[in-house]
Amino acid sequence: MQNIYIALTGKWYFYSALSKTYFIGQSGPGIYDLKLFPYQTITHDKTPYNIPESTSDEKELSAEENAYFESLETTSFLVLLRDSVIFEKYWEEHTPETVSNTFSAAKSIVSLLIGIAVEEGYIGSIDESVGEYIEEWNKAPYSKITIRDLLTMSTGLGWHESGGNPFSDNAEAYYGTDLEKLVLKQEVVEEPGKEFEYISSATQVLTIVLERATGLGLSVYFQDKIWSKIGSGSDAYWSLDKEGGIEKGYCCLYATTRDFAKIGLLIANDGVWKGERIVPEWYMKEAFVPADIKVKGGGDNHRYGLHWWVVPTEEDTVRYARGIQGQYIVVVPGRDLVVVRTGHKRASDYREVPPGFDDFPESIKPQIGHPGDLFVYLKVAMRLADQE
Repeated sequence: MQNIYIALTGKWYFYSALSKTYFIGQSGPGIYDLKLFPYQTITHDKTPYNIPESTSDEKELSAEENAYFESLETTSFLVLLRDSVIFEKYWEEHTPETVSNTFSAAKSIVSLLIGIAVEEGYIGSIDESVGEYIEEWNKAPYSKITIRDLLTMSTGLGWHESGGNPFSDNAEAYYGTDLEKLVLKQEVVEEPGKEFEYISSATQVLTIVLERATGLGLSVYFQDKIWSKIGSGSDAYWSLDKEGGIEKGYCCLYATTRDFAKIGLLIANDGVWKGERIVPEWYMKEAFVPADIKVKGGGDNHRYGLHWWVVPTEEDTVRYARGIQGQYIVVVPGRDLVVVRTGHKRASDYREVPPGFDDFPESIKPQIGHPGDLFVYLKVAMRLADQE
């Protein structure tokens, strides 16, 4: 019956998905999937930056904290305070040299490249129609969608976002071989610019915009404008849909934990790296302000800026990128903190906070729309920082 459905719908990617999951002992996408797909290499900085180490006493996770981290199959946890490493731990086979997948945390990096492309004149404005850069969408109803609508996840597009359904649009995007065709054929089902609805296709359309506007592939532009300028110590890799194909911009950037932390440092330093402005100042001011839209189902948006998640707090707005299975790059400007966590699982309930971790300070109370484990990592990082 399943084979008949595949034949009728043309979802032949399903067999590729089987070969890359169940046949190798996985139930779905994994953080070490790099060699399962073609990829583009992103060359590291010629003068790598070694993040300074704290000179204070070595810190440890409590038994309770470590048990929680292990319950979610954490592979790395790194905390920087005032640009110095104050805690770093790796689990399982993960080491400081291991590259792993950002999954959707890559979306936030694509956002930075959009700001840079506007500053360089490749894109006129984030309020321009996407149809100015994608000829196939230079017609109604697609021409109503702006680059800002893509950045704020308010596209009105009818994409099926699911991390578990093997026949979802997301599954075809991950395991299929014609990503551009897939995302450009999606339909507009609601008025753009009105409601927040998180869909990965929004980032993939931004990836196409960048490629067509700059004339460069996403990996090349990222290498030229960010990766080669922030002291990256290792090559990064971006998965492609096929050999010679397009990057999976909505996910699938692989790098080491310390190099992910350098993205966090760039954000913590307002888009400036060692005196050189990398991300334009105007974009940094806009990217972390909750977009003036509604959340689908009701209520104002307090959780999402320009492809960056935000948690308004008493001290400052926490800024973070996140991906499935709990990939996080977190910046807490008010505390001079950068936190990176990689692993195989994330809290299943977005408001789930385990016993013993529910006495949060007022500054980081869990909020709707954010995974509960994020706040545990924040609390642990703040505890470690208080020991400095």
